[in-house]
Amino acid sequence: METVPPAVDLVLGASACCLACVFTNPLEVVKTRLQLQGELQKRGTYPRLYRGFVASVVAVVRADGLCGLQKGLAAGLLYQGLMNGVRFYCYSLACQAGLSQQPGGTVVAGAVAGALGAFVGSPAYLVKTQLQAQTVAAMAVGHQHHHEWLPEDSWLVALAGGMISSIAVVAVMTPFDVVSTRLYNQPADGAGRGKLYGGLTDCLVKIWRQEGPLALYKGLGPVYLRLGPHTILSMLFWDELRKLAGRGQHQGS
Repeated sequence: METVPPAVDLVLGASACCLACVFTNPLEVVKTRLQLQGELQKRGTYPRLYRGFVASVVAVVRADGLCGLQKGLAAGLLYQGLMNGVRFYCYSLACQAGLSQQPGGTVVAGAVAGALGAFVGSPAYLVKTQLQAQTVAAMAVGHQHHHEWLPEDSWLVALAGGMISSIAVVAVMTPFDVVSTRLYNQPADGAGRGKLYGGLTDCLVKIWRQEGPLALYKGLGPVYLRLGPHTILSMLFWDELRKLAGRGQHQGS
């Protein structure tokens, strides 16, 4: 297996599991409904609204529409990203430290990484389960929590948006950050031209060919630690400043 830095393992592991979640989430919805059906009731004393896999899929679609099979998807993606990102990162870190070379080290590393991932992802799993259980009264099983979306004017909206966008920004911008660092740091000839790279495209191609595509994500961890909070705070402050400006304009008129 090719060795990659723990920070890259975090991103790759979280991304892979989130992609898988898109396809398996309908199974999670059906599983949740089946597991909640007849909660704390003796068999035969409650109506069986969900009977087997195929019939349960049909029942969900009839009650909630085709999109009902993807209930709780956002929370599911968050859960998979958090749990597996932490799990892959910790396991990769343990292997990098040489723990996997010790007797029983692989088992210990896997167990610890899995436990930490499950702990971090548990709140998202709770929300996912409650959202997947929600349905119309006639088909409801288990307690119905009736979650509402964040209030429109709440600062939490900007905060959540900033957290999501920061991941996208880091994923897209890190390769260009690596390239800009290489371009600015390269030696130059007498005419001021770079000796190693002829420009953006040349730098990208050379890094890809000689160091491999993962080299474009070197320093991913520090990049996120710098850019992630910056993006989140920028979005939060921008939203609050717009609200203040709007109030001032309204009062002036």
